[in-house]
Amino acid sequence: MLDKPDKLPKNPNFSCGPCAKRPGWNMKNIKDNALLGRSHRSSECKKQLGILIELFKENLEIPKDYVVAILPGSNTGAFETALWSMLGALPVDALTWESFGSGWVYDIKSELSLSDVKILKAKYGEIPDLSRVREGSDICFTWNGTTSGVKVPNADWISYHRPGITLCDATSAVFSQEIAWDKLDVITFSWQKAMGGEGGHGVLILSPKAITRLETFSPDRPIPKVFRLASNNLVNTGLFEGLTINTPSMLCVADALDSLLWIKKIGGWKATHKRAQNNFGVLSNWYKKREWIRNLVKTENIQSNTSVCLEINDKKFSAFDDIKKWKFINEMTCLLEEQGAAFDIKGHRDGPPVLRIWCGPTVEAEDLKCLMPWLDWAFHFVKQKYF
Repeated sequence: MLDKPDKLPKNPNFSCGPCAKRPGWNMKNIKDNALLGRSHRSSECKKQLGILIELFKENLEIPKDYVVAILPGSNTGAFETALWSMLGALPVDALTWESFGSGWVYDIKSELSLSDVKILKAKYGEIPDLSRVREGSDICFTWNGTTSGVKVPNADWISYHRPGITLCDATSAVFSQEIAWDKLDVITFSWQKAMGGEGGHGVLILSPKAITRLETFSPDRPIPKVFRLASNNLVNTGLFEGLTINTPSMLCVADALDSLLWIKKIGGWKATHKRAQNNFGVLSNWYKKREWIRNLVKTENIQSNTSVCLEINDKKFSAFDDIKKWKFINEMTCLLEEQGAAFDIKGHRDGPPVLRIWCGPTVEAEDLKCLMPWLDWAFHFVKQKYF
C-alpha cells in the first residue's frame, strides 16, 4: 500500500466545466467592476459588453470581417441558435464521437427534421473518417470532444471552396488549441471552460459566409425569440455590438472581463495554448510511466490537451462490467474529494467509466504535479477492496 501524499494542490479544481478560475483570481476585483443593479441597455453596460466583444476578437485573433455576439444558454444556447437559424438550405453532414456531438445530431434529425443528413459517427476514444464529408454539404462538428478527450487533428479535411457553411462547437478548444478560423463559419463556446468564467453565457462567432446564409435563407420552421438572429432576412446587427437578446448577468460579464484582461496580459491565445500544452505534458508524462492507467484515446494526434480522459488499465478492473467500473471510479473520486486533492474528476455520465481531468490554461502545472501522487494513492487504496 502506498503512503498517503502529504502535499495537496493549492487549487484542487480540475473540473471540465465550470473550470478553475484564473491564477490570482479575486472576488473583490469582480465586485469592484460589476455594474450590478443597472440595466444592460444602459450606456455603461453596453460599453462593457462592447469591450468584452473586442477583447474576444483581440485575444483570439479572430479575422477582422468576422462578427461576435454574446448569447444566453452557454455554448448549448449559442450552438442551438446557429442550428435553428441556419440549417436546411443544403444537405448536412453531422459528425459525432461523444455526447455533445450526439446531442447536435439528435436535434438536427429529430427536432429540425432535416431529411438529407449524413451522420459520421465513432465510438468514444476514436474519430470518424473525416475524408467522408461531402463537398456540397453544411458541416456540424465538435472541435474537441469534452466527454471523450478526442479532438480533430486539424482542419485540412475542410475545403476552402465548399458551398456550404461549417458549424463548429469549439467550447473546450478555444484558448487552448489552434483554431483554423478561415475554415469555419460558425464557432461557439462558453465562458466556463478555458476562460475559467461562469456558466450561462455563450459566444457566437460568424464569418461573412454565415451572415450571407442568414440574409438569403429563411427556415421553414418557427424560430424561438431566444434563437432568432434575423427577421425577414434582416440580420440583428445590434447583437455584434453588445445588444444581447435577453438580459445577461453583469456580474458574470465582469468576471469574463477579468479573465480576458488576464489572457491579454500574458499574451493572448498563444500564451493560453502554451499553458494548456504544458499542463497536458505534465499529465501525459505521468500516465505514460504507469501500468494501471492510460489515455482513453490511443491515437496521439487526436488526444485532447484540455479534457483528458484516462481509463484504468488494470486487467482485473477491465473484467468488471460498467456498473462495477463506475462504482470503483466513484469511490476513487469521492476519496480524492474527501482529502481535498481533486474535485469533479469523474468521467461524464454519458461517457465510459473514466477519470476526466481538465488541463486548460487556468490550471497551474504545479497543481497537476501535486495531483499525480494522489491519483496513484487513491487507486491503490480503493483496489484493495475490489481485488
